[in-house]
Amino acid sequence: MEIPSFRRTGVISVEELRSLGLLPPEERLRKGPVAILECPEQIPCNICVDACPSGAIRMDKITDIPRVDWDKCVGCGTCVAMCPGLAAFVVDLSKPNRAYVTVPHEFLPVPREGEEVWLLSRDGRRVGRGRVVKVWERNRTWVVTVEVPRELAMEVRAVWVER
Repeated sequence: MEIPSFRRTGVISVEELRSLGLLPPEERLRKGPVAILECPEQIPCNICVDACPSGAIRMDKITDIPRVDWDKCVGCGTCVAMCPGLAAFVVDLSKPNRAYVTVPHEFLPVPREGEEVWLLSRDGRRVGRGRVVKVWERNRTWVVTVEVPRELAMEVRAVWVER
């Protein structure tokens, strides 16, 4: 049996997320913001299940991979703030020619609304620039929504503030 590449590299790919059933269908992504839980390991953690105000995240047992009911998810971002593994994100492809990605942010400085920031990929590479549209804090985690080029929506998973 082949070892998944995320176990070798520490970085999960979009293809691996898709093969595990962790990505919403394209049609759902175009309807509005939706949570994506990039949590492929069976570890004893279910914080996101209790944190979700719309009951959209489920696990039958504590070591299951969390699953999002994309029809129930409203894309509020609560799971982004509450996930201790920084593995929850929200993606919104509902607007033409642009996309919004909501990411956890545990670095200083904290981005400001309207600020231009570096967009970072899953492996920490700079992949472009984006504009911060919303910043809020919960559970000592800052949550940042950034407007990104549409083609980067499934790749951007962090931001870097350069002041």
